[in-house]
Amino acid sequence: MKSRPLLALILPLFLACCGEPRSPYGVVDASLALDRVVLYRNGIGYFERRGEVDGDVLRIRVRKDQVDDLLKSLTVVDADGQAVSVSMPLDAQSWASPALAVLGPGRGSLASVLDSMRGTEVTLTSREGEVRGRVMMVERVINEPDPNRSTPRGSTAEGDTQDNKITVVAGDKMRTVRLSRVTGVTLHNGDLAVQLGRNLDASAGEGMFQQVDVEIRLTNARSHDLMVSYVAAAPIWKPTYRVVLPKGGEGAALLQGWAVVDNLSGEDWDQISLSLTSGAPIAFRYDLHTPRNIHRSDLSGAGTRKQARVSLGETSFQERLSDEEEEADEPEEELLAKKAEKSSRRERKASGSAGYGGGGGGGGGMPSPEPNEERSQAAKIASQAGLLGSLRADNNESMKDLWGSGEASDGPSLDLDSLRRSTAASARTKQVTGLTQTDLGERVTVPDGTSTMVALLNAEVEASETFLFKPGGAGTGYESNPYRVVRFKNTSEYVLEPGPISIYSGGSFVGEGLSEVVGAGASATIPFAVEPGIAVTSTQGSGGQELKLVRIVRGVLEAESFTQRKTTYELRLQPGTGAKEVLIRHPRAGNDYTLNPRPAGTEDLDGAYLVPVPIASGKAMAEIEVIEETPSTIQVTMWDSRSEALLQDLMSSAKLSTEDRARLQPIVDSRAAIGAIDTKIDGLRRQQAELDRRANETRQNLLAIKQDSRAGALRKKLSKRLDEFTREADTLGRSIVTLNSERLEAKIALEDMLSDFDFRAPTTER
Repeated sequence: MKSRPLLALILPLFLACCGEPRSPYGVVDASLALDRVVLYRNGIGYFERRGEVDGDVLRIRVRKDQVDDLLKSLTVVDADGQAVSVSMPLDAQSWASPALAVLGPGRGSLASVLDSMRGTEVTLTSREGEVRGRVMMVERVINEPDPNRSTPRGSTAEGDTQDNKITVVAGDKMRTVRLSRVTGVTLHNGDLAVQLGRNLDASAGEGMFQQVDVEIRLTNARSHDLMVSYVAAAPIWKPTYRVVLPKGGEGAALLQGWAVVDNLSGEDWDQISLSLTSGAPIAFRYDLHTPRNIHRSDLSGAGTRKQARVSLGETSFQERLSDEEEEADEPEEELLAKKAEKSSRRERKASGSAGYGGGGGGGGGMPSPEPNEERSQAAKIASQAGLLGSLRADNNESMKDLWGSGEASDGPSLDLDSLRRSTAASARTKQVTGLTQTDLGERVTVPDGTSTMVALLNAEVEASETFLFKPGGAGTGYESNPYRVVRFKNTSEYVLEPGPISIYSGGSFVGEGLSEVVGAGASATIPFAVEPGIAVTSTQGSGGQELKLVRIVRGVLEAESFTQRKTTYELRLQPGTGAKEVLIRHPRAGNDYTLNPRPAGTEDLDGAYLVPVPIASGKAMAEIEVIEETPSTIQVTMWDSRSEALLQDLMSSAKLSTEDRARLQPIVDSRAAIGAIDTKIDGLRRQQAELDRRANETRQNLLAIKQDSRAGALRKKLSKRLDEFTREADTLGRSIVTLNSERLEAKIALEDMLSDFDFRAPTTER
């Protein structure tokens, strides 16, 4: 079969050992050349084609597996006209047949297939013989337990089995057969059998080569200058990066980035404009081609009982601008840029785009014929890049570690300046509705069935090399050792997608790591090696602090205490590590915990802190204590025994202003006076209780000697002592009553002071 261009179809990449790949199917008029491709990180690609088409019909051939994406996203722009309609044929057997519709992956059963084939002539072979006829219906039934079967399939809770009863009609006779007894089904409809086979081929992956003709009607039978765009499945582009550290491991470093682009579309991408998009746009599959019918209620009679009500029309708050008004409303710079882009595109069509796609990461094919001067310039760039042409998809490791071959005075080397010169990255970036789109500055060529590496980024960033310890260490056998890491800030305008990062230092490869998404202006810490010369151990403990008064509101005191978690990290260093600092990734104790104190230079991470531990020059050990605390708030009344101590502690605070101290002093004095009265009353009541105890003992003694005639003197002595105890107790009682009266007056006065008193204690830095 002759190979023809393919419209955004993604063909599987066959290995050489699996045989020759299938020839691609042509899908669009040859005059519509592929002009632009935008690849995303979610499995789709956006494709633009441009060219002239004669007549009033544009025909596109699309694989079945891509019809839905095409219908979702197809856009046809005529420079001087309109697309009237889009139409395509429906194969009633393969697309609309319910029997085939139930055979989607993971769906369908023999009973549902036979029931959807009502009216189809079949022969059912069972243990009792053959039954031929047209399928009338399939009913679900419950069988009685079969004594001949020890483990019936589909058993119910009572031991019965679920089955289906098939009814077929032949002439004037209807016969039924239990599906559980059917051993074979013969289809007598040859077309249905063929379509069933094709449907199964599609399920097995063969159906992607079946084509559907799509016709786009245009206005007037003439020459049309068209731009056709659509979305189709495409392999995601894969990023790879390189960081070249400066001498000394700190200062201006080199950040380079490439994208590995796979073309499995079935056609060559020849001198296309390529864009790569970062972000997470949503994409999904949705069946728009298969007809779907739904049940509708018959409301024929209801229509005669209804009458419409007149409703006034409404106008919107803002009128739509005409094209001329929209252009007039645009900034002059943007309008001029759009016109220049249109003019440039038409010049490229007329003369053929002669550009070179990509730099040190792979050039994307050979350029188109150019003038001698431009050809020599392209050759110069190509010689600097050192990586021309397409890279096969099975060279993943080599693509990841490729470096340039820039020239220095003593020949090629891997120093920072040589690697910078070796990469020619001319990409530009812009924000598109929350996504970052990178447009390659030169057109590229990506032959079908190949992978191409294109340069995206070649910029200087501030970077440093240091050490990072994570809980659990750096892996099996390195539980106490930190990583060597490179830290850099992405000062470029590019968003770095997740991918491998190769690290170079001192003219050599020193390790590699993986990055998460690093936005423009964001900082990244990339572990690339293990440092066995540093060992980190940690111990944990807990503690707390006493209550502190934080607020007084109408006699209610709010106080808080802090529960603490203390973690101590100890570092031991072997000679020669050269470590000036080790970063500790300390997990947070909880969302309501804060650092107190906060170590200098600490950075906040998601669920953790990055705590720097400085290493003194010449020292082999270092230590840091990380304290996290969470507050616990309680409320007590002014009459609570703890209130006086809380007030005295607040008055002793150095942060309390003179004005606040003056406001608080009467309240503190009044509460102290009441506290003193309470202390006196408490002492008197203890004395009174002791006197009552002694008086009770004396009464018991008098009762014991009441009948003893010889104990007259002792009775007299005990009676006198009891009178003394009673008088002293009465005196104490009167004193207690007096003090209670004084306390009541002081309490009323204090309550008056507190009736509208609202005070918040000065905060203490923790």
